[in-house]
Amino acid sequence: MVEEKPSEEPKVEAIEEEPKVENLSEKSSEIGIGDLMNKRAKLDEAIDYVGLMIKNLKDKRTNLEKDIEEESVDIKNLKEKLEKVSAYIDEENQGIKELAQKRKEVENEADEVGSLINSLKDKLSGIDRIVDNEGDRVKKIKESRESLES
Repeated sequence: MVEEKPSEEPKVEAIEEEPKVENLSEKSSEIGIGDLMNKRAKLDEAIDYVGLMIKNLKDKRTNLEKDIEEESVDIKNLKEKLEKVSAYIDEENQGIKELAQKRKEVENEADEVGSLINSLKDKLSGIDRIVDNEGDRVKKIKESRESLES
């Protein structure tokens, strides 16, 4: 029987420890440790959520920066093309001015040639009249010679 007593005593202690655990949980709920643990868990979840939101915002910002950089490159390329087009237009306008000047010079030369032609035509007409007049005189002279010879 002596051997049984030590085995019974630990059982009694074990039984007594269980109410102590219940007492601890009762005491901890009385002071709000469970509530604090729940709040801490919720705060951890909130911190994780905020961290995820921050990561998403950083990703969005990174994408926006990338999009803006791409747009900037596109705009710079477009600006370069437009500057080339503007330079081409300026060159064409200069070429048109030069062509207009050359056309004007050619028109002036054509007017001069026209004047020369008219002048030469008038001179030729004068020569033609003189030749006609001289031809008429020669005819008259021939006619008068013929009439004198007859």
